[in-house]
Amino acid sequence: MASRHRSRHRAVQILYQCDIRHIAVDEALAAYYESLYSEEHEKQPPRDGFMEELVRGTSERTVEIDKQIVAHSANWRIERMPTVDRNIIRMAIYELMMKKIAPAIVIDEALDLSRRFSGDDSVAFVNGVLDSIRKQLV
Repeated sequence: MASRHRSRHRAVQILYQCDIRHIAVDEALAAYYESLYSEEHEKQPPRDGFMEELVRGTSERTVEIDKQIVAHSANWRIERMPTVDRNIIRMAIYELMMKKIAPAIVIDEALDLSRRFSGDDSVAFVNGVLDSIRKQLV
């Protein structure tokens, strides 16, 4: 079983692929597992349930999540945000909405993803949006 940290990394990458290539979640997940099978394992690797929950849940609630992003990101249109930042924020909002994990952990993980996949300016932006949404959801 993958760590939740690793699952989040994978989920952001898959959400990014769905967003940038305009493909369905099932297609992106199948491509992900196929790449693992062909590159890393002789047999099919185990499925990552937490990663799949994040990807599917975020994707299913994108319209609702995007409304919250727009409401909490002054002067930013969602389509103008960097794709990776947009998907990190979407996934974190999904986790905050589900209330299964402490908000501080969700935001910290999102900031780590932003540092890894984006840049310092993005970290501050992601933090600001998520902190504003956290205050509303609590």
